[in-house]
Amino acid sequence: MKKRIFFTIVGLLVLIGVLGGVKSLQILRMSAHGKQFMPPPETVTAFEVHPESWESLLTSVGSLEAVQGVMVTAELKGKVEGIAFKPGAMVRAGDLLVQQDISSETAQLRASEASAALAKLTLERTRKLLTEKTVSQSQYDNADAQYKQAEAQLDTFRSAISKKTIRAPFSGRLGIRLINLGQILNEGDAIVSLQSLDPIFVNFSLPQQQLSQVQPGLTVRVTTDVLPGRVIEGKITAINPAVDAATRNIRVQATAANLKEQLRPGMFVNVAVVLPAQEKVLPIPETAVLYAPYSDSVFVVEEKKSEKNSPPGKSLRQQFVRLGEKRGDFIAVLSGLKEGETIVSTGVFKLRNGQAIVVDNTLAPEFKLMPKTSDN
Repeated sequence: MKKRIFFTIVGLLVLIGVLGGVKSLQILRMSAHGKQFMPPPETVTAFEVHPESWESLLTSVGSLEAVQGVMVTAELKGKVEGIAFKPGAMVRAGDLLVQQDISSETAQLRASEASAALAKLTLERTRKLLTEKTVSQSQYDNADAQYKQAEAQLDTFRSAISKKTIRAPFSGRLGIRLINLGQILNEGDAIVSLQSLDPIFVNFSLPQQQLSQVQPGLTVRVTTDVLPGRVIEGKITAINPAVDAATRNIRVQATAANLKEQLRPGMFVNVAVVLPAQEKVLPIPETAVLYAPYSDSVFVVEEKKSEKNSPPGKSLRQQFVRLGEKRGDFIAVLSGLKEGETIVSTGVFKLRNGQAIVVDNTLAPEFKLMPKTSDN
């Protein structure tokens, strides 16, 4: 009985030893296979780095202003008898806008015309009698003074009538009507806004350090979210002679065409001044940059040499770079890359240093320096 138990225990130990040995061999084989395992290469799109010449730009934020803009107001107190304009309409210089009550001035004008006519006749008669030496020089001077006073009184009433007949001072587009028929207007009361919209001024400021780079005649490019995807060009027409003592900025004014009047005074716009000199840069797609708090980097494609357990191919080298200006789909590299190097252009967030890759540009996106909204 004891021998049977003994042999049973020995058999179990032998079986456990055999199973343990087999399992150990399996683990060792799996470990060796894991060391020799090479993950399949990652398929990427690539971009060859080459230098380009970019236009040198000075950027700023500006606002639009009408070349001529005014709030038409009443010059004299009077009642509104007629409104001759439609809100939002185009008017020409001299077009009648508002007619105030001029009945009193018209009556006084007729009386003054009669007085002036009588004074003129009296002056002519006195001049004739003076040549005949029938009247004295003082009588003639008195008649001449009375005539001039009558003419001055006549001009006064004519001026009052003209001021109460309110006309457009220049051609432009009217705004919203601010008066009504029968309303009594006082001096300075607003009637309607009048703005000349084509062309239009673009006002912006630049730091004083850039003053030597700008001059009248340089091209400016204006963009606004009101007209997405459109660039409106103009020319610098004036530079303020004084620098703002508070901001140390110089105010610059450009003039741009506004044929369809889509730009309006007071609008916020982005302005870029095109300088004559061009800048040589090393641009890469912005999607090729792996942004990180410590430093930005790109993945350079290199030829991998044949090793003991791996065939030759392509691999990645993570390269830290210093970035500059961004334009469109590209961003300039100031340091870290060389001309002729090839980098991964998309999907860099899933890559690692030394990873094997295969380049396939079949589905590579088209990068543009000036993309349009429709390209998104």
